[in-house]
Amino acid sequence: MIITRSPLRISLGGGGTDLPSYYRKHEGFLIAAAIDKYVYITLHDTFQKEIIIKYSNTERVQRLDEIQHPIIKEALKLLNIHSENFELASLADIPAGTGLGSSSSFTCALLKALHTYNKSFVKPDDLAEEACHIEMDLLHEPIGKQDQYISAFGGINCFTFCKNDQVKTKELNISKDTLYNLEDHLLLFFTGYSRSASNVLKEQDDKSKKNDTSMIDNLHFVKELGYKSKTAFEHGDLEEFAHIMNVHWEHKKQRSNAMSNDRINTWYDIGMKNGALGGKLIGAGGGGFLMFYAEDNKKLRKTMAREGLQEVRFRFDFDGSKVVTIS
Repeated sequence: MIITRSPLRISLGGGGTDLPSYYRKHEGFLIAAAIDKYVYITLHDTFQKEIIIKYSNTERVQRLDEIQHPIIKEALKLLNIHSENFELASLADIPAGTGLGSSSSFTCALLKALHTYNKSFVKPDDLAEEACHIEMDLLHEPIGKQDQYISAFGGINCFTFCKNDQVKTKELNISKDTLYNLEDHLLLFFTGYSRSASNVLKEQDDKSKKNDTSMIDNLHFVKELGYKSKTAFEHGDLEEFAHIMNVHWEHKKQRSNAMSNDRINTWYDIGMKNGALGGKLIGAGGGGFLMFYAEDNKKLRKTMAREGLQEVRFRFDFDGSKVVTIS
């Protein structure tokens, strides 16, 4: 029995500049943090010649080429897994489609399990690149690279996405006091809306490929906000970070009409009037989680609870993708 896990993530600045349609021309930059909410993969051999795969659906097949789940199918091919008597299952702390990078966390946890099955060691950057290759090159999803990298590495990292497709990873220079304050004052509330990141990101991707001036200028500005967030963290100025989040959210909404809706905008405004200094919608947009930096945690929690929004409390994860157990 092999059990692996990979963390979900939140973006702290520069989100959206990790798509190839942008960074291959202009270079991208963002800050992301892994949180202690996970996707788990279990993998073990069975005695009969049968492949059992459990996720939101259950597959029972006799041959590898009969597997329907696209990521699992490509991962098995990539790592040259030929066994046809195993059971693989996935579990997650948070539902898919909520903006926390669950699809890429799934891919990283899956690859980590398969490498362990093959008795091969994989470095975080290689794991992330394998996940990117499956999702972006093989399955042609119009997504970026931040989810795979932060899930593989864990922690709070600055990522530079180079024009030649290389990714430079550097740990954010943040003091312990600032880190603990950030952890205590960031709050996540589920909007109740789930969506496909690919659908929301496709508009951004298409416009970037066409060199749409408004989209490129928007992403240039958001990248600069990422650098400003880095400076705010390094100086321990979390109020400035909260202000930057507000500016980021206003520009993020301009990328697509599907980025937000009236309910989300109303909740955001209510949060800002009831204890929050800054906030934004996490992920590609269209649903998922509202994240606030709160000056008054208690007031914001009570207000959001009255609005019917469920809070998900979290801490940062510094392990990244890891093997939980082998037996």
